[in-house]
Order: sequence, then structure tokens, then C-alpha cells
Amino acid sequence: MRRFFLATLFMIAAIFPAHAFAMRVIDFSDFRLPGEGAIALPVTESETLTGVAAAVDEVTGGSLSMALTEADFSGTPGDTLTLFGVRPYSRIDLVGVGSETLDRVAAENFGGRVASLNDGSSGTHLYILWQGLERDPGANASRVALGFLLGDYRFDRYREDRTDPTARGKVTILGDDPAAAGQFQEDLAHVASSVYLARDLVSEPANVIYPQSFVERVRDSFEGVDNIRIRVLDEKDLERNGMGAHLGVGKGSARPPRLLAIEYRGAGDEPPLVLAGKGITFDSGGISLKDGNGMGRMKADMTGAAVVSATVLASALRGSRTNLVALAALAENMPGSRATRPGDVLTSMSGKTIEIKSTDAEGRLVLSDAVWYAQQQYSPDVLIDVATLTGSVSRAVGEGYSGLFSNDDALAEQLTAAARQAGEPTWRLPLDPLHYDQISSDIADVLNGSSGRAGASTGAAFIGSFIEEGQQWAHFDIAGVDYQEEPLPTVPKGYSGYGIRMLDEYIRENREP
Repeated sequence: MRRFFLATLFMIAAIFPAHAFAMRVIDFSDFRLPGEGAIALPVTESETLTGVAAAVDEVTGGSLSMALTEADFSGTPGDTLTLFGVRPYSRIDLVGVGSETLDRVAAENFGGRVASLNDGSSGTHLYILWQGLERDPGANASRVALGFLLGDYRFDRYREDRTDPTARGKVTILGDDPAAAGQFQEDLAHVASSVYLARDLVSEPANVIYPQSFVERVRDSFEGVDNIRIRVLDEKDLERNGMGAHLGVGKGSARPPRLLAIEYRGAGDEPPLVLAGKGITFDSGGISLKDGNGMGRMKADMTGAAVVSATVLASALRGSRTNLVALAALAENMPGSRATRPGDVLTSMSGKTIEIKSTDAEGRLVLSDAVWYAQQQYSPDVLIDVATLTGSVSRAVGEGYSGLFSNDDALAEQLTAAARQAGEPTWRLPLDPLHYDQISSDIADVLNGSSGRAGASTGAAFIGSFIEEGQQWAHFDIAGVDYQEEPLPTVPKGYSGYGIRMLDEYIRENREP
């Protein structure tokens, strides 16, 4: 039997950071019906079993069709059914894929659903059957593998009953995609590892991940990666650069702020795409103290910084032919004796003064200095920031979309298309002169609050106040999608790492020759 690719344990260790949750070994082989073990297969929505499902039904003596009838399994997307001890298999996992032509997101969702059904704890070899379906060319076995890894993620390192990675069963995808193994090894495996990195960073408690340890964790993840330069601005550097807004957020904490710059050069002297991320490693609200309910989740207020760092990692690992910079604006927002107070005025790197209405509107402060620094230091042709900025955004677009704001219609359309293609949808929200008017201050240049009710738009307007004329810019507010309460096929319950696949797709489609 010809093998396309074998993902050995050595290869997995080489691709994925040592701190990441150990992933199951995946290999790819020509299609065949296994004679034993556990199998997982797609079932289309039709009156009779077709394709691989029909073949499995024949091998099992009609047991499959009988079980589907009894369980009223229709094959609609999201339907799942698990059968045990149907000879010759120890386990059969059935996943509905509907009746439409499958695209790459559907392939990833299938893989993620398989992972959610079979966690490998039995140690049994799992065979995933992916053959004979109506699907787009991009919906190949490598996409199934990516979805499987994304759906298989867990963060259990602090639990006594955590999974032993060495005891988990092996996974083989049996299909008819000769290029799938290479695409996975050389490309999509890096996307998965980057999503894992971001989810790990965000899931860690705030006593483990704070500004300096964030820097160290990310630096370790880039160890040995080609064309990377990492620079770190400490509090003295921030002061020398006049970054009073960033410094003002971190003044109340014993853990000083940092600005992490990850520079990837893959395209000569072309202007870079700069990605700036909000990196509040814990947000108590500062003097404007938050309610205690749910405050523990504020360890994740650095999701934007994790996402932009991991996005550059994915591009660098696959050797993307573009220039990228990730800026992680890191600080811990605490109510210490030196903390910034409501009513204070801070001076940003741009020279604009900022009246503090609430110390709990801190993300826009660190980003105001980060985006200004990006423009002065790197002269990007496109600047994108990512932040868990406002609760208002989820009230505007719900929990299935991020909020997108931009000063450039073409850029907004490119990002929206990339988000849709990657399965991480976004919705463009208004950013008008009215929103800029609503952040005016009586005593300073700008107020870090607003007089209006459109909090997501006025938050974007605040950051937009530090964008120079002519600079293409977009802002993603991901506060409604950074945590998944109800699991999705490729996002288990918990922190999602939302935005990496979307930005990665934008880079592929719009930044690479």
C-alpha cells in the first residue's frame, strides 16, 4: 500500500512547541476499508446509504443501516452517532455532513466532530474514512486533519486526572488526496500549532502568564524559526518613547508592562503588514474595579496579543513570502497605589493627551501607543489591530461574529471574505464622524470613554484617533468570540484563539505573490 505521509512522533515534536498539549499522531494512507479498530466516517443526507457508508454497511452485514433507522439518524450536518462492538470494528463514529457539496470548512468541521467523539483514551487505532464525497478540491484530507486537531484541543495540565498523551490512540486518515499529506505537514500543521499556542497562552492563569512571561513563552515558540527578529521594549524603553498611555495602564501592577515586537521578513524590502494586539494579561479594571463575578476570565484580556503573535508564527513556519510584524502591547491592569485614576490625563506617544474616564477602558490605551509606534517604526501599508475591547460588540453582532471596523472599504471587503473562507465570520460595524465626536474631552484631546451608546464603535474611534491620514487600518473587536461557552466543531468549550485562521487566510490571499 502506497503511503503519502507518516506524521511520526519526531515530526510532531519538531513542529509543535514543547509546552503545547500533546497532539495525537496523524498519518495519511490510500483509501481502504480497515479490517479492525475504530472507524469514523461521513454520512450524507439521503434516503439510502451511499459511498463509504454503504461500503461499511456491507462489511457489517447491514448493521449500519439498521442502527441509523432505529436512531432516526438523518445525516444532517452536526448529527452524530456512535456504535460499539459492530464487527469487525470496536467502534464506529458516524458524522452527518448534509447533502450539499462540501467546502473546506465542512471538511474541518467533520474532522473536529470526530475528535470530539473519540478522545483516543481507549488507545485504539482510529481510522477516519474520507473518500467518495461531493466536495470542493480544497475539502481534502489535510483539512480534515486540521479540523481534527483543532477540535481535539484541551487544556488540562493543572488537573490531577489529565490525559496521558502517550496512551492516546493513533489516527490514520484514509483518503484519495495524494497532496494532502504534504499540505498538512508543510502548512496546515503549523496553523494548528499556532492556534494551540494562542489557546495555551490565554488559558493559562494570570499568575503564570504576565507581561514578561508572555514574552518568554512566545520567544521560546519562535526558537529556530527562520527570518525572525524579536525585540522587547521594557518600561524604560516605553518611557523613552513617550508611551504614556501604555505605561499608565501598567502603573498599578508589580509586573511592569512590555511591548513585544515580532518581525518576520519574507519579502525583501516591501512594506510590512503590522498586526497589533491588546495584551492585558489580567484586567481587574484598575481603580474602576470590575465586579468580582467573572473577573477570573479577565486573564484572557490578552487574546489579541496572543492571536497576532501566533498568526506571525504560522506564516513564518510555512515560509510565507511577505513581511509581517506582530506587536503585543502587554500590561497588567491592577488597582495599586501608583495606578492611574479616573480624571487623570495621560500623554500618548503621538503627543495626544487622553483624559481617563474609566481605568477599565485600558485596552484602547495600550493600543493607542502600539498603533502609533507601528506607523513610526515600520511604515506599514496595512495596519490591523485585534482586541477583546468591548462588551458592546457582542450585543451588536451576537456571539457568532467579531466586529470589524475599517477606514478602507477595499480592506474591509478583503478581511470579510477571508473571515468567511476561514470559518471565523466577522461583521462590519459603523465608524462615523459621530463616533469620533462622542470621545471628545473638555480638558484633553480625547476621552477614553464616550457620551454615546455604541460602545464598540466609539472604542474603535478612539484607536482610529491615532491612525495617520492615508494609513489603511482595520480593527477587530473579538470580545464576543474569544471564549466559546457552547463547543463548536473546531472549538471545544473554552478559549478559541479566534482570528488566527482568518488573518492567515487574509495573508495568503492578499499579501503573498
